[in-house]
Amino acid sequence: MNTRSLIIEAAAELIAQSPSGDVSTRAVCEAAGVQQPVLYRLFGDKDGLLAATVDHVWDQYLETKRAAEKSEDPLRDLRAGWDSHTAFALAHPNAYKLMFAPALRSVPAAAEEAMRILRGDLERLAEQGRLRVAPEIAARMVMSANTGVSLSLITRPTLYPDSGLSRLVRDAIHQAILLDPVADTTAADTRAAAATTLLSSLGDLTPEPFTPAESALLGQWLTQIPVSPQYPTSRKGPHHD
Repeated sequence: MNTRSLIIEAAAELIAQSPSGDVSTRAVCEAAGVQQPVLYRLFGDKDGLLAATVDHVWDQYLETKRAAEKSEDPLRDLRAGWDSHTAFALAHPNAYKLMFAPALRSVPAAAEEAMRILRGDLERLAEQGRLRVAPEIAARMVMSANTGVSLSLITRPTLYPDSGLSRLVRDAIHQAILLDPVADTTAADTRAAAATTLLSSLGDLTPEPFTPAESALLGQWLTQIPVSPQYPTSRKGPHHD
């Protein structure tokens, strides 16, 4: 194991054991058996060390998501992704809190990868006409809700003692972004599904029928359809008493 990995492993272990989730660079250096100048040369400062450590811990979680085979049903994968996210937070509370700590100036690369994986499942749903909003918006809704409930469970366990809350929130947010193929849908739902389906497939059109500027403009229009105010489908003349 090289020196950089040795320091990260030491930091990860100390963070996991810390009651507050914080560690000092001195303690990390002592645990890794290196001098502080070595740590600062490799990571720049404590913030750089913490970002690298969070990436290391999250990478173990993301590796299982990378290796997981996609099922035929993207909704099943979406639900499983939510549940594994919450389970990881409960198993690694300090590293999880660090990922979203405002004091951490560097955004860990793991956060961006987790969002990309989530968008992939949502884009598959959009291609099937099952998404009510654009995949990018849906991804932000899901990730913020999943993160919020996970942080609540690990930071305020007395207020949120039941981890089953996570699935209740999951089902509520999924209901908000998904169309139920069994239930009756409105004309607005149909337009929203059509728009998100077309939006998800713009990049796959071959040969490309639009210039980059035209594709960007069309994408902007399609994104607005699901959230546009609803207007009557027919117009009537003024009512006379």
